[in-house]
Amino acid sequence: MSAVQLMDFDESTAFLGDYGFFHVLMIVLLSLSAMPCGYMRVIVVFVSDTPEYHCKLSINSTRNGTDVERASSWSEPNSCSRDKVNGNGTETVTRNDTERCVDGWVFSTERYTSTIVSEWDLVCENAWKVPFSTSLYFVGVLIGSFISGHLSDRFGRKPVFFVTMFLQAAIALIQATSISWVMYCILNCMRGASHMSNYTSSIVLGSEMLSKSARVSYTLLGHSMGYGLGYALLPLLAYFIRGWRMLLVASAIPSLLFIPSWWVIPESPRWLLQKGRVEEAERVIRNAAKQNRVPAPEIIFRTEECLELMQKKDEKEQTYTYMDLFRTPNMRNVTILGLFLWVSVAMVFYGLSLNTSNLYGNVYLNCFLSALIDIGAYFTTWLMVNRAPRPTVLFSALMSCGILLLVIQLVPEDMPVMFQVLALVGKMGMSGAYSFIYVIFTELMPTVVRNMGFGIFTTAANIGTIISPYVIYSGVHSKILPYIIFGTISIVAAAVSILLPDTRNNKLPDHISQAKPIRNFSCQKKTPSPQSTETEGCKKEEQ
Repeated sequence: MSAVQLMDFDESTAFLGDYGFFHVLMIVLLSLSAMPCGYMRVIVVFVSDTPEYHCKLSINSTRNGTDVERASSWSEPNSCSRDKVNGNGTETVTRNDTERCVDGWVFSTERYTSTIVSEWDLVCENAWKVPFSTSLYFVGVLIGSFISGHLSDRFGRKPVFFVTMFLQAAIALIQATSISWVMYCILNCMRGASHMSNYTSSIVLGSEMLSKSARVSYTLLGHSMGYGLGYALLPLLAYFIRGWRMLLVASAIPSLLFIPSWWVIPESPRWLLQKGRVEEAERVIRNAAKQNRVPAPEIIFRTEECLELMQKKDEKEQTYTYMDLFRTPNMRNVTILGLFLWVSVAMVFYGLSLNTSNLYGNVYLNCFLSALIDIGAYFTTWLMVNRAPRPTVLFSALMSCGILLLVIQLVPEDMPVMFQVLALVGKMGMSGAYSFIYVIFTELMPTVVRNMGFGIFTTAANIGTIISPYVIYSGVHSKILPYIIFGTISIVAAAVSILLPDTRNNKLPDHISQAKPIRNFSCQKKTPSPQSTETEGCKKEEQ
C-alpha cells in the first residue's frame, strides 16, 4: 500500500479542530456556490411555462382592427382549433365547424412578458418540444457528470469546480441570445453538462478538506441549504423579471461573481496526497492551521511515508477506472444499489420540483413554498443524521414521500388545496432523501474512485431526470398519474435503501479494500460471546 495511510488523514489533521476560521470559510464559500445550482436546474419552471393562449384571427378576417378582442369571444382558452370564418370576416353559421389555428396563437402576458413557449409557439402539435427541451438539459447533465468525475479524479477537484462554474454562467448568457428553439436546446444541453459537474465537485471538494463532524454539517446543512436558498431565490427573480431572456442573464451573474474565490479555496489535500503531491497537501494544511490560529506540528505526515509518496510522483501511478467500481464484491454491491437509488430519488425529486407550475394557485408562491419545504427537509435531515443509522434515515424519508404521494389519489377533485398540501409535504421527504444520498455515498465511496463514483451515480440519476418531464406530461391524460408513478418508485427505493451499510461515525474510506459490505439480514448473531458475535458467513462477507 502507498505510504501515507490516508485512512489516518483525519487523525493527522485533528489539530486543526472542527470549526475554525478555515473550516467556516470553506463551508460558507462552497455553500454559496450551490446557490446558482439551486435555481439553474429548475429555472425551466418559468422559462418554459405555458401561458394561457387562444387562436389568432387572420388579418383578412378582422374588422376594425379588433381581432384580438373578437378572438377571446369565439375561441376557448388553450384551444388548438377555432371556429371557421368566412372570407368576409364573419363566423360560419355552424359553430361546430372548426379549423386549426393556422394563423398562430395569442398568448396572455398577464404572468409573463415572454417564455420560450410564447416566443416559438410551442403549443398544440408543438407542445412535445417543451418536455423535450427540458429532457435535453438533463441529457447534458448526464454527459457532464459522466465526464467530470474522471476529469476531477485525474486533474483535481478545484480546476473542475471553477471551470464548470464559469461555463454554467457563460452558456446561460449565450442561451439568452437564442434565435431559435434548436439553438436554445443545444445550449440547454451544454448548460446542463456544466451544472451537475459543478454541484458534485463542490460537494466532494468540501467533504475531503473538512473534518468528520464538519463534513456532515457542510453536506446537509451548508451545501444543501445553499441549494435551497438558490431555489427560493428563483421565484423572487422570476416575479420581477417576467421575460425568459433577462431571467437567464440574471441567473448567470452570481456564478461570475464567485470566480475570484479561486484564490481563497484550495485544492483537496486528500486528493493531493493520493497523487503523491505531499508538499502541496502539507502547504494547504499549514495554511489552514494559520487561519485557525493553531500551531501545526513540525511533521504532519511521517517522514518515511512522505519519502515513499514523493517517489510515487516519478513512478507510474496506478490508474483507476470505472471498472474498479465493480471489481470487488463490496464495491459492486454498493455501486449497483447506488445506481438504482440515485435514479429513483432524482426522478421523483426533480419531477416534483418541475411540477410546481401545475399545482393549484400562484406559480411563484408554489415555487417559493416548495423551496422552503426543501430547506426544512435539509434541516430536519441534519438533526436526524447522527441520531439514527444512515439506512434508517434514508428509508424513512423515501417511505414517507411514497405514502403521501399515493394518498393523493384518494383526494376528491373539489379539494385542490388538500391535493397541493399532500404533494408539497410528500416532496419534503424526497428533498431530505436527495440531500442525504450525497452524505451516505460520500462515506461509502473510497477516495481513489470517489469522484468517479459520483460521476456514475449522477449519470444514472440524470437518466431519471430525463424521464421525469415526460412523467409530468402524462398528467395531461390523468392528473394523479404522475403522483402514482412517483409514489410507487419512492416506496420501492425505500425497500432497497435498507440494504446499504451504516456509515455513521466511520472514517472516509480511501482505498477500494476498505469498501463496506451491504447489510445481510440472513446473518444471525451467535450466542453472546466476548470474542465474536457474528457467524462465519458474516465474517467472510466483511473481509
